[in-house]
Amino acid sequence: MMVRGIRRRDFVGGVASAIVAGGCAALAPPSAAPQGEGAAMFVYVGCYTTRQRNARGEGINVYTMDRASGIWMHVQLVKDLVNPSWLTVDRQQRFLYVAHGDGEVATAFAIDKSTGQLTRLNQQATGGKNGVRNAVDPTNKFLVVGNYSSGTVAVLPINPDGSLAPLTDLASLTGNPGPHRTEQASPHPHDVPFDRTGRFIVVPDKGLDKVFVYRLDAGRGKLVPNEAHFATSRPGAGPRHVDFHPNKPYAYVINELDSTITTYRFDPTSGELRALQVITTLPPSFTGNNTTSEIAVAPSGRFVYGSNRGHDSIAIFAVDAGTGVLTPVDWEPTQGKTPRFFAVDPSGSYLYAANQDSDTIVCFRVDQGSGKLRSTGNVVKTGSPSTIVFV
Repeated sequence: MMVRGIRRRDFVGGVASAIVAGGCAALAPPSAAPQGEGAAMFVYVGCYTTRQRNARGEGINVYTMDRASGIWMHVQLVKDLVNPSWLTVDRQQRFLYVAHGDGEVATAFAIDKSTGQLTRLNQQATGGKNGVRNAVDPTNKFLVVGNYSSGTVAVLPINPDGSLAPLTDLASLTGNPGPHRTEQASPHPHDVPFDRTGRFIVVPDKGLDKVFVYRLDAGRGKLVPNEAHFATSRPGAGPRHVDFHPNKPYAYVINELDSTITTYRFDPTSGELRALQVITTLPPSFTGNNTTSEIAVAPSGRFVYGSNRGHDSIAIFAVDAGTGVLTPVDWEPTQGKTPRFFAVDPSGSYLYAANQDSDTIVCFRVDQGSGKLRSTGNVVKTGSPSTIVFV
């Protein structure tokens, strides 16, 4: 497939080009909301910052988003953070929580509901190293953090003011490591989302080739292994991230090391995962090296997207409404290197690909009928992007 050229277009009033420098002075006053449908949409972008990661990021960048055009306008840069590589917001979208790549803490911020700007509240130790993902429980009282390097999952209470209290639990993942000598030497939990019902936490472990399932005892802040505790992937698959169908009992796990997606039937009552399909994320003609990264189910439930690092593309799949299994639709180049992350906006209209090694976030419009992507020509320039959150 030919890589489509990036078209140049103007921002509001023709003042700025479609390429916005992350960390620059605000393109509009912080209190200015974008023109478009409904209330202001704020966008938060985390990144890698350290020399050990060969990173060029500066911190967390905050933008406003025009819902009609998908264009972002920069309003704040929060500096003095080490690898704020994963961001999540609480259930009421009042607070933002940061997991720090290679770090041992989580950081809490308050969100100004009118400007979107962040105010730091506090930090707490996560009891492990290299936080890669976090999630807030349905009661809005606990933050769950995956510690990749130490193979643990932490639980930290959330205070009424949004700050974090000391951890109440630290679960160690156990099992036999996979066959990859360098990437699977030990447990590596890489994701910790709650399922759509909020009853279960699903934890893909890249190191053990397993997808664990936990419940959270919200009364005690303790993780409880589910009776159907895990599903086992193919040896060397390296389960990385998971997303859930919005209204059917299916979960989709992207496997980093063998560039595949596993479709699971997910029982919302028992939490059991049963594999239905394994499908490659790569076109048959590709013969190079690749690892996968992010996965997302479209809000409609009709399509699943996965990112390829090496092929540098978004793989697009159609979902069979009756069985949940996937059929390839297309592979869209991300117009940059190493799409570690991408995000579909809440309306399902736009997909933003975060190219970690080319310091860009490229905006695509989603075709609601086919699921295919078309570049809008809008590109945000920001160092080493690794996560995007919409509020």
